[in-house]
Amino acid sequence: MKNDEISVEARYTQWKSLIPCLYDWLANHNLLWPSLSCRWGPLLEEATYKNRQRLYLSEQTDGSVPNTLVIANCEIVKPRIAAAEHISQFNEEARSPFVKKYKTIVHPGEVNRIRELPQNNNIVATHTDSPLLYIWDVETQPNRNAALGAHPSHPDLVLTGHQDNAEFALGMCPTEPFVLSGGKDKLVVLWSIQDHIATLAEAGSNSRQGSKHSGKAKESPSIGPRCIFQGHEDTVEDVQFCPSSAQEFCSVGDDSSLILWDARVGNTPAVKVEKAHVGDVHCVDWSPHDINFILTGSADNTVHMFDRRNLNSGGVGSPVHKFEGHDAAVLCVQWCPDKSSVFGSSAEDAFLNIWDIEKVGKASSSDSPKAQNHRPGLFFQHAGHRDKVVDFQWNSSDPWTIASVSDDCGSTGGGGTLQIWRMIDLLYRPEEEVLAELDKYKGHILGYVP
Repeated sequence: MKNDEISVEARYTQWKSLIPCLYDWLANHNLLWPSLSCRWGPLLEEATYKNRQRLYLSEQTDGSVPNTLVIANCEIVKPRIAAAEHISQFNEEARSPFVKKYKTIVHPGEVNRIRELPQNNNIVATHTDSPLLYIWDVETQPNRNAALGAHPSHPDLVLTGHQDNAEFALGMCPTEPFVLSGGKDKLVVLWSIQDHIATLAEAGSNSRQGSKHSGKAKESPSIGPRCIFQGHEDTVEDVQFCPSSAQEFCSVGDDSSLILWDARVGNTPAVKVEKAHVGDVHCVDWSPHDINFILTGSADNTVHMFDRRNLNSGGVGSPVHKFEGHDAAVLCVQWCPDKSSVFGSSAEDAFLNIWDIEKVGKASSSDSPKAQNHRPGLFFQHAGHRDKVVDFQWNSSDPWTIASVSDDCGSTGGGGTLQIWRMIDLLYRPEEEVLAELDKYKGHILGYVP
């Protein structure tokens, strides 16, 4: 049965009944306002049965109260601890006891995207509906009451350089304190915040001890770009640094192109794939395991995997693999930090798909309907959301754990859903290892002792 042949509610009810079979742990957290981004922050505490970790969210309001950047503390239950009946019994309209709001920052405009600095996860960058980018030290920012009329919090740093709104494309460099952005001006803009990181904590501390951000505090410092790159012919939708180089990065956009850049050789494309997809390209991710592989997700409902060794300066190149498992535009892609062949993709069809490249080509050659509907590489579908899954992120501190958010305005008339989940390990461990374990407990499973 295809995804569109079953109603969202019926599909969701079926999914909920299967939670004990599919998941090791799951937390469902109702959001009063949609969050367009979710990102993991630093690990705060490790205990016997669970860890405590920061999570960054946003609140995209209707204007009756200010838009906010939310810092939450999450308790993440460790593998094989949670009871099956506990993870499947939750109220969709309730907030999870595992997610507690720690701090609220009143944001100047909607928070469209959040990205954390790998060298210091307490420092995040945000995109809004403006040409400006904001840098925040979430530890030193004061906690605010997001009441109607509240003045926006003051960013620790403002990045200038875009000529038009820069709403979504935002990346942080893994090796250097560099920030990358793309916007409606068709530009890719690079900043270095190296000189400002050391002063952020001091400036934030002084601000907290002095003004309580009444709106009369001094203006936030700003810096211009290190370099501006030109090569797109429409809005830039996403950007990503090469995991091993601060000088190499890539971008995708509404011109359907994938561009690879090298800051060492100039501000024009090093390689440009003119038609990476047949529709707008919404998202891109560069493999942290093998820097030759890049994923792109598109409005054409597909995910493409490119090998940069097969691209040339003329822009000629076709994807190594095409992954077809979504029935609507793909919004987010990310490689799994725990296994080099695995990645996730989320889409407007409310699915978050988990793929394994190693499983491509291993489909049955049978002519059965089940085999014909098989989507090569797809090995898990998270169906816990009932509307478009706008963002997700693997947790690098907690293997195989994912945070995902959906904007539920289309299905429930408002709000959103945050889910933190980890599939059962029987699904991704080596087959022989799983079979050996199941054989060990065969008597218990079948209800008898041999």
